[in-house]
This record gives sequence, structure tokens and C-alpha cells, in this order.
Amino acid sequence: MHLLEIMEIYNNFISNLDLVGNVIENFPIHWTIVFAQNIQDPDLLGQVQRAFTGFIQSGQAWALLIGIAIGYMVRNLTSYG
Repeated sequence: MHLLEIMEIYNNFISNLDLVGNVIENFPIHWTIVFAQNIQDPDLLGQVQRAFTGFIQSGQAWALLIGIAIGYMVRNLTSYG
């Protein structure tokens, strides 16, 4: 690779960084608001456990398993093997 090619690649890289920076600066969402949230319940594992328990108790787990089984059967019936 010649020095001119390396310089051209470098200049393209820098101009692309400037373009990304301009897009981020003019984006309508203020990222400090997005990332600086006030967390009400920091117990992440507890939230996951409650969500999973609700998933099981509501019967959605059975619906998922039945849907997978039916989808697998339909796939086997329609495959050209």
C-alpha cells in the first residue's frame, strides 16, 4: 500500500467520523435524558423472576410449546426435502 492510499483511507475515515458526529449532534433526542434515568426498582433478578413466574402462570409457556410443535409439524409437511 502506498502512502497516498493510506492518507486517502485516513481522510475518508476522519470525514465519516465528522458525519456521524454531526448526525448525533442534530438528533432530536437528548442522550443525557435517555441514559440518566432514575431507577425505581434496581432488583433486576427479582424482576426477571416475577416476569418468568407470570409467563408460566398465565399459560403462555404452554402456548409457546404448542406453537413450536405445530410449527415444526407444518415445516415438515411443507418441506421439499
